[in-house]
Amino acid sequence: MKNLICICCPRGCHLSVDENNNFAVTGNTCKRGETYGRQEVENPQRIVTSTVTVANGAYIRCPVKTDKTIPKGLMFEAMKSLNHIQIPAPIALGQVIVANVCNTGANFIATKAIDKQ
Repeated sequence: MKNLICICCPRGCHLSVDENNNFAVTGNTCKRGETYGRQEVENPQRIVTSTVTVANGAYIRCPVKTDKTIPKGLMFEAMKSLNHIQIPAPIALGQVIVANVCNTGANFIATKAIDKQ
């Protein structure tokens, strides 16, 4: 039995997920809590946030994030894919920085527009 606190809404329900009973979830007050609890135990997913270096920009770093969740176990590999990237300014908000991160179908996208210096 895994115990979790749901993060889907401010209510913060205390969930129990029974791995021996087809991942049955109890303690949730809405359907989102059930979905979250089951996914968190079976295959945890995360949005990954980081920064990349900017060349000739008004800022030297650009914040990026994945445009959808990726498996938690791939987070460090995804971060490594950003280590040697330098993007020339200008950078548009939502611009794809790295496509298909770790073959997950997720992309790293810019979360800030950056003008040339």
